[in-house]
Amino acid sequence: MSFDLSPAWISVKVTLVATVVNFFLGIAIAWGMTKHRGKWQGLLDGVLTLPLVLPPTVAGFALLMLIGIHGPVGRLLGLFGVKIIFTWYAAALASILVAFPLMYRTARGAFEQIDPNILNAARTLGVSERRIFWRVAVPLAWPGIAAATALCFARSLGEFGATMMVAGNIPGRTQSIPLAIYFAVQNDDTRTALIWVGIIFVISLAVLFFMNARSTDKTKKRLGAGRS
Repeated sequence: MSFDLSPAWISVKVTLVATVVNFFLGIAIAWGMTKHRGKWQGLLDGVLTLPLVLPPTVAGFALLMLIGIHGPVGRLLGLFGVKIIFTWYAAALASILVAFPLMYRTARGAFEQIDPNILNAARTLGVSERRIFWRVAVPLAWPGIAAATALCFARSLGEFGATMMVAGNIPGRTQSIPLAIYFAVQNDDTRTALIWVGIIFVISLAVLFFMNARSTDKTKKRLGAGRS
């Protein structure tokens, strides 16, 4: 009997999409939240962080109410013959939702550690806010952003509850590695469960090692440039 590798491909596909989306969305919103202060900032920050403390099934249920066939987004897409629910796209949306707070909070903390005098000096030289963000803020906050990206990847790769709610467990279509492990254990298939545990362990460790190595290299180059 051949071993079905489709859960690995689905997990990697979903995780990469979620990580890329959260990378740009997370650092953009984190940067915006560090720049603007207002009476609603605390509430907005709480809303952005809420998926981190909610049970994944609650986040999945909220997403199901939104993109399901009876939800507002689901009905709108249905007019064009598009169905997201119980597809890998739904699994990607679930991963984006539950992993976003890790990217946002960690990136925001990294941005808040930047000396504001450096940013103000760039502004006095006439540098646009967009260039300040990409050329000054992001490089200075990169170790934190790299850590946020690694956490986001790991959280997306291990997502189970919300994915189960909106994507289900359809072999070859939506069954990710965590789902494959769960149902292998349910079917008393310890061998398959152990194989998938080993695979997800290797993938997670490789990504974390790569991100840590990249972050360390950038830090060393920046310190070397500062001493020269």
